[in-house]
Amino acid sequence: MFETLRNVWKIEELRKKVLYTVFMLILYRLLCVVPVPGVDLASVQEGLETFSLLQFMNSITGSNLQMYTIMAMGISPYINASIIMQLLCVAIPKLEEMNKQGEEGRKKIAQITRYVTVGLGFLQAVALTAGLGASTQGALGLITIGFCLAAGTALAMWIGERITENGIGNGISLLIFAGIISNFAGTIGS
Repeated sequence: MFETLRNVWKIEELRKKVLYTVFMLILYRLLCVVPVPGVDLASVQEGLETFSLLQFMNSITGSNLQMYTIMAMGISPYINASIIMQLLCVAIPKLEEMNKQGEEGRKKIAQITRYVTVGLGFLQAVALTAGLGASTQGALGLITIGFCLAAGTALAMWIGERITENGIGNGISLLIFAGIISNFAGTIGS
């Protein structure tokens, strides 16, 4: 195993990809401490204790939901948007035609998926925040929180795509793994 790791550092292109991936994962984890303004964390904590699904979502996002950082939604809106677009490619003939056009059509669908991701991230953020009663500033605060969390989702999506293109592995999967593993030390400690 150590011989394999030594060989990774000998190959310049592979070393650059590994370092790029590590840098992007560190950037993602740094963004995971940026708080969202106007959130009542006591309401969020109460919701996490009440709903087990939120606890699961919190573990996947690396406790970002619990702290309501800009990465609180994690990459889940992107995953949902991807699934929705795959289903719509079967149901809508225009999208199916676009999908069959090859690389150019898939690029258009990927672009649509990005837009759907940001919109879905905003809607999910507003619904989650309203459901938890976590906005301290009423409707305007709810919209602000929605924009902040949608921006965090867009950043996570961008980081994941950059890792996939320029790093090693599937970027989205690595972001999910980074979120889960960030809770690992605390879980072992408790």
